[in-house]
Amino acid sequence: MKKVIFLFTLMLIAGSAVVRAANVVFKAAAPEAVIMGEQFRLSYTVNAEAKDLRLQGEMSDFEVLMGPSQSTSHSLQYINGQSSSETACTFTYVLVAKKEGTFPIPAATVKAGNATYTSNSLSVKVLPQDKAGEAAAESGKSSSGLSKDDVFIRLIISKQEAYEQEGILATLKLYRRDYGISGLPVADFPNFEGFLAQEIELPQEKSWVLENYNGRNYQSVVLKQSVLFPQRSGKLTINGGKYEAVVRIPTQQRVRSIFEDFFNTARDVNISLVPPPVTVNVKPLPSGKPASFSGGVGSFTMTSAINSTNIKANEAVTVTLKISGSGNVRLVKTPEVKYPNDFDIYDPKITQDIKTTPAGATGSKTIEYMAIPRFGGDFEIPPVSFSYFDPKTETYKTITTESYQLHVEKGEGADAAPPVVSNFGSNKENVRLLGQDIRYLKVQDIEFVSKDDLLFGSLACYLCYLVPALLFVAFFFIYRKQVKENANIALVRTKKANKMAVKRLKNAGKLLKENKREDFYEEVLRALWGYLSDKLSIPQSALTKDNIETELIKYGVNEPLINEFMEILHTCEFARYAPSQASDAMDKLYEQTVDAIGKMENTIKK
Repeated sequence: MKKVIFLFTLMLIAGSAVVRAANVVFKAAAPEAVIMGEQFRLSYTVNAEAKDLRLQGEMSDFEVLMGPSQSTSHSLQYINGQSSSETACTFTYVLVAKKEGTFPIPAATVKAGNATYTSNSLSVKVLPQDKAGEAAAESGKSSSGLSKDDVFIRLIISKQEAYEQEGILATLKLYRRDYGISGLPVADFPNFEGFLAQEIELPQEKSWVLENYNGRNYQSVVLKQSVLFPQRSGKLTINGGKYEAVVRIPTQQRVRSIFEDFFNTARDVNISLVPPPVTVNVKPLPSGKPASFSGGVGSFTMTSAINSTNIKANEAVTVTLKISGSGNVRLVKTPEVKYPNDFDIYDPKITQDIKTTPAGATGSKTIEYMAIPRFGGDFEIPPVSFSYFDPKTETYKTITTESYQLHVEKGEGADAAPPVVSNFGSNKENVRLLGQDIRYLKVQDIEFVSKDDLLFGSLACYLCYLVPALLFVAFFFIYRKQVKENANIALVRTKKANKMAVKRLKNAGKLLKENKREDFYEEVLRALWGYLSDKLSIPQSALTKDNIETELIKYGVNEPLINEFMEILHTCEFARYAPSQASDAMDKLYEQTVDAIGKMENTIKK
């Protein structure tokens, strides 16, 4: 029986080894950074029985103290009636760096079974030894046993000078010498006043990295990273914030017993860390901005596409623009596609796919412009120009798309009711055409009546002729008025502006109750821009803060109300990227928006 179990185990190990052979992993590992003159380990590990390690290059920048030494480990597990075995073979070197700099470590090959496998190569950064003496370090220590150079936080920015809207990487980094820190500090992060901040998502598990700063070697860890976009020119100062940390300091008192030496080796000290502020010199954008300048600062490309160049009247045509690149992608204003005047134009639908990394904000913004022609003919959709500022070359650059020749045939339902379009871009509903069926006449048996029962010649008979005629005349004039109003899309949208704004504000109210902060500000912005677009008969893509003020003044809106509207727009745009605000601020903004739209509705009688 024992022989059977032994043979069965060998078969399982052999079988798992065959399966593993198809998934052999050979990997090199070493510290990212080391100190010159200190020892470190370089290991090559393969998950199989292996032999004959060969380096694919020289390690002349390092002194080999030992190696390669080989060690092999085996493990066998039974889980839920199934067995699995693991084998790890490790080849280890002990090295010392001869000089500072960044040096390569070559890949290696190893034989496992009948195959040869190659590992990855590495690079190791060698830091200089500490320049500051122990006496200098001890002289600055406080009563807690710490000096200001033992544990501190730095606010590091990628550039001291930048243009407006040019991305700046801001990094908050914690440094420590020979002391442990109980968890990460409790942080009061800076608010980055004067900047729009887009935070970079960091790994949940943070790792300490060896770094040389001011001639001394520290363990450092990144607490927070953000890409900052300055919103105004001049010298902007960034406050570093304030932090509380618990540092473990080894006891220096005389040890009275071996048990005290073993159990009581450190004490916890609470410290406050305030990194010094940094200043950025923000330069204004140069003069000579092109008319098509979008506010973009960075490097961008733009492509365009059209769903079809041959359609029928009352069918939708969509031109799609895609702006891609790196820079302030989220803040770029969307260019306008100019359709012929006879087209019904709808608000653009915008989707974004943007990621924020230490290299900056990169991604794309896709804008779909939909319109519906009402009549047949040949039309041209002119090219679209998009201009941005490139801070590397310090010049404005313009991208122009191709034009489109659109052929529109007379639709089959040209005399029927027009298609129903419901809020393209806001509610994301589709365009649908409501057809009408022709029904057969119902045939019934003829019924005869006596001539004495006829109403011909009586008052009722004349009323039967007169009343329908009057109703027809009234219906005719009402119908003509409705047709005229419906033909004027701008007038229809103007009349429904308040209704649509109320609907969008209801959605914002729901988001406010659910405490969805970013979605709330987005919906309030959509309500305000949509209301102004409908009320002023200007497409959203053509609306700017400047032409809003000009148009509102034309309609007799007083300056305090205009300023109130502008302030709400500015608050919403800033709040989407600024640090979180209290819920009462969101409540107040919601009430101000409802009140401002009500005042505007009473002022603009249209």
